[in-house]
Amino acid sequence: MAELLAPAGNIESLDAAIGEGADAVYMGLKSFNARLRTTNFAWNQFEAAVESCHRQHKKIYVTVNTVAEEKETERLYRFLSYLNKVGPDGLIVQDFGVIRMCQEFFPNLELHASTQMNVESSAATKLLLKEGLKRVVLARELGLDEIKKIKTETGADLEVFVHGALCVSESGLCLFSSFLGGKSANRGMCTQACRRYYTAEVPGGIRQGYYFSPCDLELIDQIPLLMEAGVDSFKIEGRMKSAEYVGSVVSAYRYVMDHYQEDKKGAIAAGHRMLASDFARSKTTYWYGFNTPEEGIDNAGSKILNPDQAGGTGIYLGKIKKTKPAPKELKQALMKNITDPKPEDYKIALAVVSGGSYDPDPGDSIRLHKKDDTGRVSHKIRTIEVSDSGERWIDIPSGFTEGDPVYLLQTKSSSKRYPHVLPHDIGKYRKQPGDEQLPILDLTPVGQKELVYFPEGIYASVSSIPDLFQIQGLHPVRVLLELNSDTKADLLAHKTVLPFSKKQIYISLDPFCASTQENEIKETLNKLVTDGFNNFVVNNLAQIQILKEIQATGFILNLIAGPYLYTFNRWAVSFLENQDIGAFIMPYENSRKNLEATFDMNVRSRILVPVFAYPALFRMRFKLPSDYDFTFFEDKEGSLFKVNSTQDGSFVMPESPFSIVDKVETINKSGFKRILIDFTKTKVTRSQIKAIVTSMTKAQPLPDISRFNWKDGFYRDRDPNKER
Repeated sequence: MAELLAPAGNIESLDAAIGEGADAVYMGLKSFNARLRTTNFAWNQFEAAVESCHRQHKKIYVTVNTVAEEKETERLYRFLSYLNKVGPDGLIVQDFGVIRMCQEFFPNLELHASTQMNVESSAATKLLLKEGLKRVVLARELGLDEIKKIKTETGADLEVFVHGALCVSESGLCLFSSFLGGKSANRGMCTQACRRYYTAEVPGGIRQGYYFSPCDLELIDQIPLLMEAGVDSFKIEGRMKSAEYVGSVVSAYRYVMDHYQEDKKGAIAAGHRMLASDFARSKTTYWYGFNTPEEGIDNAGSKILNPDQAGGTGIYLGKIKKTKPAPKELKQALMKNITDPKPEDYKIALAVVSGGSYDPDPGDSIRLHKKDDTGRVSHKIRTIEVSDSGERWIDIPSGFTEGDPVYLLQTKSSSKRYPHVLPHDIGKYRKQPGDEQLPILDLTPVGQKELVYFPEGIYASVSSIPDLFQIQGLHPVRVLLELNSDTKADLLAHKTVLPFSKKQIYISLDPFCASTQENEIKETLNKLVTDGFNNFVVNNLAQIQILKEIQATGFILNLIAGPYLYTFNRWAVSFLENQDIGAFIMPYENSRKNLEATFDMNVRSRILVPVFAYPALFRMRFKLPSDYDFTFFEDKEGSLFKVNSTQDGSFVMPESPFSIVDKVETINKSGFKRILIDFTKTKVTRSQIKAIVTSMTKAQPLPDISRFNWKDGFYRDRDPNKER
């Protein structure tokens, strides 16, 4: 029987999930998880939850699904040691460094590959199984046939998202929030740039909309087919959602899972009725229902995107008409009804909301949005005051003002009281991370002739054959050529006499590798290797597995880890070293400080540092809908972006590039003597080449650029009193 896995963002959600029949829950603690903005569990609460759930024969999985910087690895080691002592049923992980650390020190911890690890193929799944992982949480951009293929070919324990919010970007590949201000989605700080209101230049004028805000996933109709396909765990998204939401969604999926065999049509209909109180965004089945991947590429965008749909969730209740401070007496009265009140519980005001068709009542859950799109907060209404004139004043969190929109998430009528999972007294649970010292890890020293394929100098990356000719003005020692539909056709047909030798060319592979593409990719790579190409930039675990299989037939290949195989710490690097990878491209969102901390001077010859790029901020596995007739769009701050929709998917990039070209001399002096000028997804011009060369030689910054996180690091490393 498949497992029903529910989110537990707080104690109330844990009670609701278990109360409605979830087989397992997943939760985060105070660090190293991708939902740092939710409540999360304290140490003693978590320890008590593990013991209580195990007593009820339920499972608990812990999200450790962010990437860690080098300076955090000792704290990560202590955290893993603590988890090893408490004994949850599994860890959901993204960082290769976590895998490597657990292999070395905590082999008894069961590891599950997070959806953030971007696994969507049999090849990647096989590699992870060999490395000891017990489950793979598949990327959300897959259809039923693709999931069935992975299950049939690997027999792996597979977990699939079936309900809740979606990311518009391919899983684990979003850089938008990080690019805007260091709040990395890969580090649990996502500011949901996809949900924002954008202005686009369209033929005939200007159009505004929520262009990249996806609908919510709902696969309750697909449960019978997914169960028959052998999916092992059905996952509900929502660690930031209310307990009422968790309870209603769990009850619906529980019912269908338990009753579809006796009456499929009736069970699904009952499930839909139970979901009627889910007042979230409009629903989509996303990649389900297409006969071919090509059909999905053409049409999935229309199923997931609606520019007129607000980025928030729920039924529109109107806007705040007026506010006033909450009386001190009211605050005191409300606090008496809250167990273990938090500081934010005291920060409330009163407001009149008008413009909708429903008047919220105490017990209803609402979501408030800043009208300038700078913040969103969920809140359960606790009191109503009706004035003599008939105005209904509800309590709201402080900080919201007139004009801010309000949405209904859940009504009181759909809420229940559940038995508490945690015992009343949790004082006996006292385990906490200790002060263990992380043993020193030295990366593999560079052999005398090991990196002959990876010389010092300038590297350039392009997406088209014509651009190979344009970049000759940079005099690169090596070039990276993206393998896409156009370049593949040219290379396989030997259409163009290339301006660089095959020894000088690295074939750069796409970070998304779906199971339906595997056979074609294997065939293409076999042909390229046979044709004399032996240098490859891999950006997905599947590509490592495929190329290792080709290597086993007698070919000598050189694999370079691309920027999407995240190496933010030396433990992650060590994991990839164990995959016979000897050279690494720095992730785009890395900082100089962390780069230098990760790689000691004696191994810096392994690193290729990007110094110029238009990084893909969203990578979408579909063409944009036909009415998205624009290339450029801007946010409310006036920052300009461009979107490119192709048969290989769609890509959002900044109009202003990331550039540290003027820092090349300093970077070289630091021991990093291989630098990358990345023109991927853009058209190269001679004037651009000239400007870059001038910037490099004169050590002067290019105009209108972003430093990304190079100088300031991730958001948490920055001085909050200093403007970026």
